[in-house]
Amino acid sequence: MKREKRSNDSVLDALSCDDILCDILLWLPPESVFKLIIVSKRWLSCICSYAFRRSYLKRWKVSSHLLGFFVCNSLYLGRPRGGLRRGKSEPALPLLSTSKEGDDLKYSGLLKQLGYFIDSSNGILLCGRHPKTYYVWDPITKQKHQLPRPRVYFEELCMAFIVEDSPDDTMCYKVIRAKCETRLDEVNNVTIETYYSKTRTWCYSTLTCTSILSLCPWLVATVVRGAIHWFAVKGNIAIYNPEDEDRRIALIKLPGSFDFDERVLGESSEGLLQYGISCKSGMEIWILKTEQDGETSNCSSNTYGNSIWILRYKLNFKTTWKKNPKLMTTFSTCSKSKETQLLSFLPQNSESVYIRTGDNIFVCHLEAKEIEVVHYDGRGSSILWDFSRVAPYFKPAWPYSSLCQDGQSTT
Repeated sequence: MKREKRSNDSVLDALSCDDILCDILLWLPPESVFKLIIVSKRWLSCICSYAFRRSYLKRWKVSSHLLGFFVCNSLYLGRPRGGLRRGKSEPALPLLSTSKEGDDLKYSGLLKQLGYFIDSSNGILLCGRHPKTYYVWDPITKQKHQLPRPRVYFEELCMAFIVEDSPDDTMCYKVIRAKCETRLDEVNNVTIETYYSKTRTWCYSTLTCTSILSLCPWLVATVVRGAIHWFAVKGNIAIYNPEDEDRRIALIKLPGSFDFDERVLGESSEGLLQYGISCKSGMEIWILKTEQDGETSNCSSNTYGNSIWILRYKLNFKTTWKKNPKLMTTFSTCSKSKETQLLSFLPQNSESVYIRTGDNIFVCHLEAKEIEVVHYDGRGSSILWDFSRVAPYFKPAWPYSSLCQDGQSTT
Protein backbone atom coordinates (compact mmCIF):
# COMPACT_ATOMS: atom_id res chain seq x y z
CA MET A 1 0.00 0.00 0.00
CA LYS A 2 2.84 2.37 0.84
CA ARG A 3 4.51 1.69 -2.52
CA GLU A 4 1.23 2.32 -4.34
CA LYS A 5 0.71 5.57 -2.42
CA ARG A 6 4.25 6.72 -3.21
CA SER A 7 3.67 5.90 -6.88
CA ASN A 8 0.45 7.93 -6.94
CA ASP A 9 2.16 10.81 -5.18
CA SER A 10 4.95 10.75 -7.77
CA VAL A 11 2.44 10.92 -10.62
CA LEU A 12 0.61 13.81 -8.97
CA ASP A 13 3.88 15.63 -8.35
CA ALA A 14 4.88 15.18 -11.99
CA LEU A 15 1.52 16.40 -13.32
CA SER A 16 1.65 19.42 -11.02
CA CYS A 17 4.69 20.68 -12.95
CA ASP A 18 3.62 22.59 -16.07
CA ASP A 19 6.74 21.65 -18.04
CA ILE A 20 6.30 17.93 -17.38
CA LEU A 21 2.58 18.11 -18.12
CA CYS A 22 3.24 19.81 -21.45
CA ASP A 23 5.92 17.26 -22.36
CA ILE A 24 3.42 14.45 -21.76
CA LEU A 25 0.65 16.15 -23.72
CA LEU A 26 2.96 16.60 -26.71
CA TRP A 27 2.82 12.83 -27.30
CA LEU A 28 -0.97 12.71 -27.55
CA PRO A 29 -2.87 13.09 -30.87
CA PRO A 30 -5.11 16.14 -31.39
CA GLU A 31 -8.38 14.24 -30.82
CA SER A 32 -7.14 13.27 -27.33
CA VAL A 33 -5.50 16.56 -26.36
CA PHE A 34 -8.55 18.68 -27.12
CA LYS A 35 -10.72 16.51 -24.83
CA LEU A 36 -8.38 17.19 -21.89
CA ILE A 37 -9.17 20.91 -21.70
CA ILE A 38 -12.13 20.06 -19.41
CA VAL A 39 -9.89 18.44 -16.74
CA SER A 40 -9.13 21.74 -15.00
CA LYS A 41 -8.47 25.42 -15.63
CA ARG A 42 -4.75 24.71 -15.38
CA TRP A 43 -4.85 22.04 -18.09
CA LEU A 44 -6.97 24.33 -20.25
CA SER A 45 -4.47 27.14 -19.84
CA CYS A 46 -1.51 24.87 -20.63
CA ILE A 47 -3.07 23.47 -23.81
CA CYS A 48 -4.20 26.90 -25.04
CA SER A 49 -0.88 28.60 -24.29
CA TYR A 50 1.26 29.97 -27.12
CA ALA A 51 4.35 27.98 -26.07
CA PHE A 52 2.53 24.63 -26.04
CA ARG A 53 0.66 25.35 -29.29
CA ARG A 54 3.89 26.22 -31.08
CA SER A 55 5.66 23.05 -29.87
CA TYR A 56 2.64 20.85 -30.59
CA LEU A 57 2.15 22.06 -34.15
CA LYS A 58 5.74 21.13 -34.95
CA ARG A 59 4.87 17.49 -34.19
CA TRP A 60 1.24 17.18 -35.20
CA LYS A 61 -0.88 18.45 -38.06
CA VAL A 62 -4.10 19.94 -36.71
CA SER A 63 -6.97 20.32 -39.14
CA SER A 64 -9.15 23.40 -39.54
CA HIS A 65 -12.94 23.64 -39.60
CA LEU A 66 -14.66 24.69 -42.82
CA LEU A 67 -17.30 27.28 -41.93
CA GLY A 68 -18.35 27.99 -45.50
CA PHE A 69 -17.44 29.83 -48.69
CA PHE A 70 -17.24 33.61 -49.04
CA VAL A 71 -18.28 35.09 -52.37
CA CYS A 72 -16.65 38.22 -53.78
CA ASN A 73 -18.14 39.59 -57.01
CA SER A 74 -15.34 41.18 -59.07
CA LEU A 75 -17.84 43.39 -60.91
CA TYR A 76 -18.07 45.60 -57.81
CA LEU A 77 -14.31 45.95 -57.26
CA GLY A 78 -12.80 49.11 -58.63
CA ARG A 79 -16.19 50.06 -59.98
CA PRO A 80 -15.94 53.18 -62.14
CA ARG A 81 -18.30 56.07 -61.62
CA GLY A 82 -21.60 55.12 -63.18
CA GLY A 83 -20.63 51.43 -63.23
CA LEU A 84 -22.62 48.41 -62.09
CA ARG A 85 -24.07 48.78 -58.60
CA ARG A 86 -24.92 46.01 -56.18
CA GLY A 87 -28.65 45.50 -55.71
CA LYS A 88 -30.13 46.29 -52.30
CA SER A 89 -31.32 42.71 -51.88
CA GLU A 90 -27.85 41.33 -52.60
CA PRO A 91 -25.56 41.08 -49.53
CA ALA A 92 -22.13 42.66 -49.82
CA LEU A 93 -20.55 39.69 -48.06
CA PRO A 94 -22.39 36.47 -49.01
CA LEU A 95 -21.46 33.34 -47.05
CA LEU A 96 -22.37 29.88 -48.29
CA SER A 97 -22.42 28.24 -44.86
CA THR A 98 -21.40 24.60 -44.42
CA SER A 99 -21.60 24.32 -40.60
CA LYS A 100 -23.56 25.49 -37.56
CA GLU A 101 -20.84 27.95 -36.70
CA GLY A 102 -21.05 29.27 -40.24
CA ASP A 103 -24.84 29.60 -39.86
CA ASP A 104 -24.40 31.57 -36.63
CA LEU A 105 -21.97 33.94 -38.34
CA LYS A 106 -24.16 34.31 -41.40
CA TYR A 107 -27.31 35.23 -39.47
CA SER A 108 -25.63 37.27 -36.71
CA GLY A 109 -25.78 40.47 -38.76
CA LEU A 110 -22.04 41.04 -38.26
CA LEU A 111 -21.13 40.49 -41.91
CA LYS A 112 -23.23 43.50 -42.89
CA GLN A 113 -20.76 45.72 -41.00
CA LEU A 114 -17.61 44.50 -42.77
CA GLY A 115 -18.11 45.47 -46.42
CA TYR A 116 -16.80 43.12 -49.11
CA PHE A 117 -14.71 40.01 -48.50
CA ILE A 118 -11.02 40.43 -49.37
CA ASP A 119 -9.11 37.58 -47.72
CA SER A 120 -8.69 35.43 -44.61
CA SER A 121 -5.65 34.13 -42.76
CA ASN A 122 -5.68 31.74 -39.78
CA GLY A 123 -9.43 32.30 -39.52
CA ILE A 124 -9.12 36.10 -39.27
CA LEU A 125 -11.06 38.08 -41.89
CA LEU A 126 -9.90 41.04 -43.95
CA CYS A 127 -12.85 42.93 -45.42
CA GLY A 128 -13.74 46.45 -46.51
CA ARG A 129 -14.33 48.72 -49.46
CA HIS A 130 -11.52 49.73 -51.78
CA PRO A 131 -9.64 51.98 -51.70
CA LYS A 132 -10.23 53.66 -48.31
CA THR A 133 -11.89 51.43 -45.72
CA TYR A 134 -10.59 48.12 -44.35
CA TYR A 135 -11.60 45.98 -41.38
CA VAL A 136 -9.95 43.02 -39.67
CA TRP A 137 -12.26 40.72 -37.70
CA ASP A 138 -11.22 38.07 -35.16
CA PRO A 139 -13.70 35.15 -34.92
CA ILE A 140 -12.34 34.15 -31.50
CA THR A 141 -12.71 37.44 -29.64
CA LYS A 142 -15.48 38.72 -31.98
CA GLN A 143 -13.61 42.03 -32.19
CA LYS A 144 -13.59 44.26 -35.28
CA HIS A 145 -10.59 46.52 -35.95
CA GLN A 146 -10.80 49.33 -38.47
CA LEU A 147 -7.52 50.19 -40.14
CA PRO A 148 -6.56 53.85 -40.57
CA ARG A 149 -7.11 55.25 -44.03
CA PRO A 150 -4.27 54.40 -46.48
CA ARG A 151 -1.97 57.29 -47.30
CA VAL A 152 -1.61 56.53 -51.03
CA TYR A 153 -4.33 56.16 -53.67
CA PHE A 154 -4.01 53.29 -56.18
CA GLU A 155 -6.44 53.25 -59.10
CA GLU A 156 -5.94 49.48 -59.48
CA LEU A 157 -4.40 47.26 -56.84
CA CYS A 158 -3.99 43.78 -55.44
CA MET A 159 -3.57 42.82 -51.80
CA ALA A 160 -1.97 40.44 -49.33
CA PHE A 161 -2.92 39.53 -45.76
CA ILE A 162 -0.53 37.87 -43.31
CA VAL A 163 -1.46 36.85 -39.75
CA GLU A 164 1.46 35.95 -37.49
CA ASP A 165 1.68 34.08 -34.18
CA SER A 166 2.05 36.30 -31.14
CA PRO A 167 3.41 35.13 -27.75
CA ASP A 168 0.77 37.14 -25.87
CA ASP A 169 -2.02 35.86 -28.18
CA THR A 170 -2.83 39.36 -29.40
CA MET A 171 -3.75 39.76 -33.05
CA CYS A 172 -0.59 40.45 -35.08
CA TYR A 173 -0.90 40.97 -38.82
CA LYS A 174 0.19 42.81 -41.96
CA VAL A 175 -1.97 44.17 -44.78
CA ILE A 176 -0.22 44.95 -48.06
CA ARG A 177 -1.67 46.99 -50.92
CA ALA A 178 0.26 46.76 -54.20
CA LYS A 179 -0.21 49.07 -57.17
CA CYS A 180 -1.04 47.46 -60.52
CA GLU A 181 0.53 49.38 -63.40
CA THR A 182 -1.04 49.58 -66.85
CA ARG A 183 2.18 50.80 -68.53
CA LEU A 184 3.69 47.34 -68.88
CA ASP A 185 6.50 48.39 -71.26
CA GLU A 186 8.01 50.88 -68.82
CA VAL A 187 7.83 49.43 -65.31
CA ASN A 188 10.20 47.09 -63.49
CA ASN A 189 9.12 47.98 -59.96
CA VAL A 190 6.02 47.72 -57.78
CA THR A 191 4.80 50.36 -55.37
CA ILE A 192 3.34 48.96 -52.15
CA GLU A 193 1.88 50.26 -48.93
CA THR A 194 2.08 48.03 -45.83
CA TYR A 195 0.05 48.29 -42.65
CA TYR A 196 1.62 46.87 -39.48
CA SER A 197 -0.73 46.10 -36.59
CA LYS A 198 2.13 46.55 -34.10
CA THR A 199 2.77 50.15 -35.14
CA ARG A 200 -0.75 50.86 -36.46
CA THR A 201 0.66 52.78 -39.40
CA TRP A 202 0.90 52.47 -43.19
CA CYS A 203 4.42 52.44 -44.66
CA TYR A 204 5.18 53.28 -48.29
CA SER A 205 7.93 51.45 -50.22
CA THR A 206 9.01 50.36 -53.71
CA LEU A 207 9.96 46.83 -54.76
CA THR A 208 12.40 46.32 -57.62
CA CYS A 209 12.54 43.49 -60.15
CA THR A 210 15.12 42.46 -62.74
CA SER A 211 12.33 42.12 -65.32
CA ILE A 212 9.46 44.27 -66.50
CA LEU A 213 6.29 43.27 -64.67
CA SER A 214 2.71 44.22 -63.88
CA LEU A 215 0.51 42.60 -61.25
CA CYS A 216 -3.01 41.40 -62.04
CA PRO A 217 -5.50 43.78 -60.40
CA TRP A 218 -8.16 43.00 -57.79
CA LEU A 219 -6.65 39.66 -56.75
CA VAL A 220 -5.29 38.58 -53.36
CA ALA A 221 -1.96 36.93 -52.74
CA THR A 222 -1.24 33.42 -51.56
CA VAL A 223 1.20 33.38 -48.64
CA VAL A 224 3.50 30.37 -48.29
CA ARG A 225 6.18 30.26 -45.58
CA GLY A 226 5.99 34.02 -45.21
CA ALA A 227 6.46 34.74 -48.93
CA ILE A 228 3.76 36.56 -50.89
CA HIS A 229 2.73 35.22 -54.30
CA TRP A 230 0.76 37.45 -56.70
CA PHE A 231 -0.44 36.64 -60.20
CA ALA A 232 1.30 38.82 -62.79
CA VAL A 233 0.51 39.42 -66.46
CA LYS A 234 1.95 37.36 -69.33
CA GLY A 235 1.69 34.08 -67.43
CA ASN A 236 3.92 34.91 -64.44
CA ILE A 237 3.76 35.01 -60.68
CA ALA A 238 5.51 37.69 -58.62
CA ILE A 239 7.06 36.60 -55.32
CA TYR A 240 7.93 38.97 -52.49
CA ASN A 241 9.21 38.26 -48.99
CA PRO A 242 8.39 41.10 -46.55
CA GLU A 243 11.46 40.13 -44.48
CA ASP A 244 13.78 40.72 -47.44
CA GLU A 245 15.73 43.90 -46.65
CA ASP A 246 16.66 44.38 -50.33
CA ARG A 247 13.01 45.02 -51.22
CA ARG A 248 13.17 42.81 -54.31
CA ILE A 249 10.41 40.99 -56.10
CA ALA A 250 11.05 37.85 -58.16
CA LEU A 251 9.22 36.86 -61.33
CA ILE A 252 8.64 33.22 -62.30
CA LYS A 253 6.97 31.81 -65.39
CA LEU A 254 3.91 29.68 -64.73
CA PRO A 255 3.85 26.13 -66.18
CA GLY A 256 1.33 24.37 -68.37
CA SER A 257 -1.04 25.67 -70.98
CA PHE A 258 -2.34 29.23 -71.05
CA ASP A 259 -5.67 28.00 -72.40
CA PHE A 260 -7.46 27.82 -69.05
CA ASP A 261 -10.78 28.85 -67.53
CA GLU A 262 -9.59 29.04 -63.93
CA ARG A 263 -6.28 29.19 -62.07
CA VAL A 264 -5.53 29.14 -58.35
CA LEU A 265 -2.56 29.14 -55.98
CA GLY A 266 -2.22 27.34 -52.66
CA GLU A 267 0.13 25.74 -50.16
CA SER A 268 0.94 22.03 -50.34
CA SER A 269 1.17 19.69 -47.37
CA GLU A 270 4.98 20.01 -47.62
CA GLY A 271 4.80 23.79 -47.34
CA LEU A 272 5.46 24.41 -51.05
CA LEU A 273 3.64 26.62 -53.52
CA GLN A 274 1.14 24.72 -55.66
CA TYR A 275 -0.55 25.97 -58.79
CA GLY A 276 -3.71 24.62 -60.35
CA ILE A 277 -5.38 25.31 -63.69
CA SER A 278 -8.55 23.95 -65.23
CA CYS A 279 -10.17 24.08 -68.65
CA LYS A 280 -13.12 22.30 -70.22
CA SER A 281 -11.26 19.01 -70.53
CA GLY A 282 -9.64 18.74 -67.10
CA MET A 283 -7.17 20.19 -64.61
CA GLU A 284 -3.48 20.13 -63.75
CA ILE A 285 -1.82 20.55 -60.35
CA TRP A 286 1.82 21.73 -60.22
CA ILE A 287 4.32 22.09 -57.35
CA LEU A 288 7.14 24.65 -57.26
CA LYS A 289 10.40 23.33 -55.80
CA THR A 290 13.28 25.67 -54.98
CA GLU A 291 16.87 25.48 -53.74
CA GLN A 292 15.60 25.65 -50.16
CA ASP A 293 13.06 22.87 -50.62
CA GLY A 294 12.44 21.23 -47.25
CA GLU A 295 13.74 24.12 -45.17
CA THR A 296 11.39 26.08 -42.93
CA SER A 297 13.25 29.37 -43.16
CA ASN A 298 11.85 32.23 -45.15
CA CYS A 299 12.90 32.43 -48.79
CA SER A 300 14.58 35.46 -50.27
CA SER A 301 14.07 36.71 -53.81
CA ASN A 302 17.29 34.98 -54.88
CA THR A 303 15.93 31.56 -53.87
CA TYR A 304 13.82 31.20 -57.00
CA GLY A 305 16.67 31.41 -59.53
CA ASN A 306 16.87 27.61 -59.88
CA SER A 307 13.26 26.78 -59.08
CA ILE A 308 11.44 24.10 -61.04
CA TRP A 309 7.77 23.27 -61.60
CA ILE A 310 6.77 19.61 -61.18
CA LEU A 311 3.47 18.26 -62.50
CA ARG A 312 1.85 16.32 -59.66
CA TYR A 313 -1.64 15.54 -61.01
CA LYS A 314 -3.40 15.70 -64.37
CA LEU A 315 -7.08 14.78 -64.37
CA ASN A 316 -9.66 14.48 -67.12
CA PHE A 317 -13.05 15.68 -65.85
CA LYS A 318 -15.09 13.32 -68.02
CA THR A 319 -13.13 10.28 -66.84
CA THR A 320 -13.27 11.38 -63.20
CA TRP A 321 -17.03 11.87 -63.23
CA LYS A 322 -17.53 8.41 -64.75
CA LYS A 323 -15.80 6.97 -61.70
CA ASN A 324 -18.46 8.64 -59.53
CA PRO A 325 -21.74 7.42 -61.11
CA LYS A 326 -23.94 8.12 -58.04
CA LEU A 327 -23.11 11.82 -58.14
CA MET A 328 -23.71 11.95 -61.89
CA THR A 329 -27.17 10.53 -61.27
CA THR A 330 -27.97 12.88 -58.38
CA PHE A 331 -26.62 16.08 -59.92
CA SER A 332 -27.57 16.61 -63.54
CA THR A 333 -24.82 19.21 -64.14
CA CYS A 334 -22.14 16.61 -63.37
CA SER A 335 -22.77 14.89 -66.67
CA LYS A 336 -21.75 18.13 -68.38
CA SER A 337 -18.03 17.80 -67.68
CA LYS A 338 -17.31 20.94 -69.72
CA GLU A 339 -18.94 23.01 -66.95
CA THR A 340 -16.59 21.67 -64.25
CA GLN A 341 -14.02 24.14 -62.92
CA LEU A 342 -11.30 24.17 -60.30
CA LEU A 343 -12.45 26.35 -57.40
CA SER A 344 -9.65 26.41 -54.81
CA PHE A 345 -7.14 24.40 -52.82
CA LEU A 346 -7.65 23.22 -49.26
CA PRO A 347 -5.21 24.71 -46.70
CA GLN A 348 -1.86 22.89 -46.64
CA ASN A 349 -3.31 20.01 -48.61
CA SER A 350 -1.90 18.31 -51.71
CA GLU A 351 -4.40 15.48 -51.98
CA SER A 352 -7.72 17.29 -52.50
CA VAL A 353 -9.18 20.38 -54.18
CA TYR A 354 -12.56 22.08 -54.39
CA ILE A 355 -14.28 21.99 -57.76
CA ARG A 356 -17.68 23.18 -58.92
CA THR A 357 -20.14 22.44 -61.67
CA GLY A 358 -23.17 24.67 -62.00
CA ASP A 359 -23.94 25.96 -58.50
CA ASN A 360 -22.76 22.73 -56.83
CA ILE A 361 -19.46 22.52 -54.92
CA PHE A 362 -17.50 19.27 -54.49
CA VAL A 363 -14.28 17.98 -52.95
CA CYS A 364 -12.17 16.07 -55.45
CA HIS A 365 -9.62 13.62 -54.03
CA LEU A 366 -6.91 13.69 -56.66
CA GLU A 367 -5.18 10.36 -56.12
CA ALA A 368 -8.30 8.20 -55.85
CA LYS A 369 -10.31 10.39 -58.26
CA GLU A 370 -13.21 10.29 -55.81
CA ILE A 371 -15.65 13.19 -55.51
CA GLU A 372 -17.81 14.24 -52.55
CA VAL A 373 -20.51 16.87 -52.53
CA VAL A 374 -20.19 19.85 -50.16
CA HIS A 375 -23.61 20.86 -48.87
CA TYR A 376 -24.03 24.54 -48.13
CA ASP A 377 -26.76 26.91 -47.03
CA GLY A 378 -27.22 29.70 -49.54
CA ARG A 379 -28.64 30.71 -52.91
CA GLY A 380 -25.94 29.38 -55.18
CA SER A 381 -28.14 29.93 -58.21
CA SER A 382 -28.03 33.71 -57.63
CA ILE A 383 -24.21 33.87 -57.80
CA LEU A 384 -22.53 35.15 -60.95
CA TRP A 385 -19.93 32.40 -60.84
CA ASP A 386 -17.98 33.60 -63.87
CA PHE A 387 -17.38 36.97 -62.21
CA SER A 388 -16.99 35.85 -58.59
CA ARG A 389 -14.19 34.53 -56.45
CA VAL A 390 -15.51 31.83 -54.12
CA ALA A 391 -13.06 31.30 -51.26
CA PRO A 392 -13.35 28.62 -48.56
CA TYR A 393 -13.30 30.03 -45.04
CA PHE A 394 -11.49 27.88 -42.49
CA LYS A 395 -11.17 28.48 -38.78
CA PRO A 396 -8.29 26.85 -36.82
CA ALA A 397 -9.48 24.00 -34.62
CA TRP A 398 -7.15 24.93 -31.75
CA PRO A 399 -9.05 25.71 -28.50
CA TYR A 400 -8.97 29.20 -27.04
CA SER A 401 -8.98 30.37 -23.42
CA SER A 402 -9.17 33.90 -22.07
CA LEU A 403 -7.02 32.67 -19.16
CA CYS A 404 -3.95 32.81 -21.41
CA GLN A 405 -4.68 36.33 -22.56
CA ASP A 406 -5.77 37.79 -19.24
CA GLY A 407 -3.10 36.10 -17.19
CA GLN A 408 -5.60 34.75 -14.64
CA SER A 409 -4.70 32.12 -12.10
CA THR A 410 -4.92 28.53 -13.27
CA THR A 411 -4.93 26.81 -9.92
